[in-house]
Amino acid sequence: MKKVAIENKRLVFDGFFKIEEAVLKYERFDGTMSESVRRLNLDRGDSVAALILNLDSSQVILTNQFKYPTYGNGDGWITEVVAGMVQRDENYEDAVRREVLEETGYKVGRLTHISSFYVSPGGSSERIILYYVEVRNADRIASGGGLASEAEDIELVEIPVADIPKHLESNTISDAKTILALMWLTKQKE
Repeated sequence: MKKVAIENKRLVFDGFFKIEEAVLKYERFDGTMSESVRRLNLDRGDSVAALILNLDSSQVILTNQFKYPTYGNGDGWITEVVAGMVQRDENYEDAVRREVLEETGYKVGRLTHISSFYVSPGGSSERIILYYVEVRNADRIASGGGLASEAEDIELVEIPVADIPKHLESNTISDAKTILALMWLTKQKE
């Protein structure tokens, strides 16, 4: 592993997200150390996400909700897989089960890990742990829709598995984790 020398580090924002500023040097590929550089890190923590397939209807269940960061490039509403932050002292599997229940009302059994990846490693430490889950109509035990305490207003969107390629080709889905999940499912169904 290459060397990193942290010269100074401070928290410049501590809210829903944390922003950390660091001054550091890192070992270059030729073995020398870089000059001191300033870097910012949007520290969000790990998140989980789940692609849900309803076996009774042969449809994937996605969510649609307002996301302010996307508002500047569109209308702000985005269709995506269920996703949320992992809470302190919570493991990934418990977190994904909680998020699926909160957002869709479905209880989840077996989880299949698809991938773990960084969202934007040049500026954020956020890592997403992506799962695939299968449900049946009888697994819907609550109304879903998100938590009022988090000001969530979630609409469920169901897409027939056969229509996934059409949605991918037409760019109606613009969220990276959702595109990755849908491409994975399409590959599994080949």
